Amino acid sequence: MKSVQELKELRERSLVKVALREKEEEYVLARAGKTPIYYTVLYCAGTGCTASGSADIGAELVKSCEAHGIAGNVSVVKTGCFGLCQKGPIVAVYPDEIFYNHIQVSDVERIVTDHLIGGVVCDDLQMTDIDPETKETIFDINKIKFYEKQRRIALRHCGKLNPEDIYEYIAVDGYQALGKALTEMTPQEIIDVMKASGLRGRGGAGFPTGVKWQFEKDQPGNEKYVICNADEGDPGAFMDRSILEGDPHAIIEGMAIMAYAVGAHKGYVYIRAEYPIAVNRLRIALDQARELGFLGKNIFDSKFDFDIEIRLGAGAFVCGEETALIASIEGKRGMPSPKPPFPAVAGVWGKPTSINNVETLANVAQIINKGAEWYASIGTEKSKGTKVFALGGNIVNTGLVEVPMGTTLREIVFDIGGGCPNGKKFKAVQTGGPSGGCLTERELDTPIDYENLIAAGSMMGSGGMIVLDEDNCMVDVAKFYMEFICDESCGKCSPCRIGTKRLLEMLTKITEGEGTMEMLDEMEELCAEIKDTALCGLGQTAPNPILSTLKNFREEYEAHILQKKCPAGVCKKLLSYHINPEKCKKCSLCARNCPVNCISGVPGKEPYHIDQSKCIKCGTCIAACRFAAVERK
Repeated sequence: MKSVQELKELRERSLVKVALREKEEEYVLARAGKTPIYYTVLYCAGTGCTASGSADIGAELVKSCEAHGIAGNVSVVKTGCFGLCQKGPIVAVYPDEIFYNHIQVSDVERIVTDHLIGGVVCDDLQMTDIDPETKETIFDINKIKFYEKQRRIALRHCGKLNPEDIYEYIAVDGYQALGKALTEMTPQEIIDVMKASGLRGRGGAGFPTGVKWQFEKDQPGNEKYVICNADEGDPGAFMDRSILEGDPHAIIEGMAIMAYAVGAHKGYVYIRAEYPIAVNRLRIALDQARELGFLGKNIFDSKFDFDIEIRLGAGAFVCGEETALIASIEGKRGMPSPKPPFPAVAGVWGKPTSINNVETLANVAQIINKGAEWYASIGTEKSKGTKVFALGGNIVNTGLVEVPMGTTLREIVFDIGGGCPNGKKFKAVQTGGPSGGCLTERELDTPIDYENLIAAGSMMGSGGMIVLDEDNCMVDVAKFYMEFICDESCGKCSPCRIGTKRLLEMLTKITEGEGTMEMLDEMEELCAEIKDTALCGLGQTAPNPILSTLKNFREEYEAHILQKKCPAGVCKKLLSYHINPEKCKKCSLCARNCPVNCISGVPGKEPYHIDQSKCIKCGTCIAACRFAAVERK
């Protein structure tokens, strides 16, 4: 791309691709019968919906439109994640702004004939909500509770554009920020804007982005690098993956602006190989950006050269730590190194390097386009902008959520997430993944930002948010995260390599009824030592899930130790199954379904009985019994 003027002309031509998705004057005329109606039908092609067959849905939409002779009036477009993953596969019809959920291939013909041809919305397929006050059905997608309180900045294009078409990105001001940065701003002016915006790293640490860029810019030498950290490893986290699947050009543009600001000419995207859709779309986007001149030599005739290379990671959680990530890019084993020197001084290949994660970079172009004041007006005093969370666990509305900093946990869990399903009682929310902690009902009104979550005993992390209900055992939750940490520890330092294994051993004994009260004190002491002495962030934060559950749910630990009982009924070795003879109907259903034949009795004559020495405590008998005769104790 040689000039900003060429980009503006290209944008005007590209607008045709996305204009029909908005309710414009032409649409009003079409509804009045004066012109043909043109539809854009977007179907989710993110990982979740793809796994549920959305590609077949897209193909069937094309086939059906062609069969009915309306292919010229309907544009079928693949797009990224709409956010509400629990409702997938999702199909959206524009400019009507009708969202259909849980769509199957068999539903496509009705959507085409009833909606696209007949103009009649398929209400039974439509995504709806219930007004809590009037109890009336809400059809307006913008008023559905899941979306109503969100403010999408990093996710602004996900679910709205074809991620494999650069012209659609250009039509919505794509690469305008890069053109502005290269032709109207100095590197220092860009960094000053980033500082004034208050943008902090969304990868977990929350370090000010502009300050990080300043550190690298101030280093001497001409060989510098920038890295996008897309090595998203937290259990249940999929924020970065979804952004790359739905809006890869935003990351390319953000990296190019970062590179210009710090004086780098080469960038790496370090992404885990387990993200094949994201990797493929990123490769397509890179090729398109090079073809149009947004990457390569003399971008915008500015004498600035920059290109990006993809490096695939093997899925090691520790490679999310920046020095381990750098080692992996260099072809070494992904293990952290002591700091200082920090990467801004000596990073990849020993040269100054800035590393930002996907979500951080997704904000950069908008800040350049709209200004620091705009971004700084969103959020809290110390945490500006929005944050994307992957909302999962025992929650009605699982999916991606982007909210302004300062939104409370209660708003996310209950207003956006819909609370716990099946009338279960909320118990805790785990934020920050393996590095975070569990927060209870007492902390639900905490405004979310970096400082508040740390003060409450957890942390922001990269944005995983797992909701737990009354059926979750908090000792088992702590054990799950410690198993994960033990598997993912690189083993370089003794506190993490050995200390986390000792913690896991004690947790295992407690869940198996072999724990002692002294173990609780031992675990707390060991947690403190690991936090103080581990080499990198993985080890230093590894004890957090244990410390937070000990603080908030100590009575559950004590029940496991003193009463040899798991209050939530999760820890198998502390459970036993019995058949209440007064409730037993002698029907033999439990015995017929038992996988190990440990249930005996005479059909129609005597109650059934479970042989405790053979029972594997799988719970099949409870599920099979229709009369609640099988009881768990």
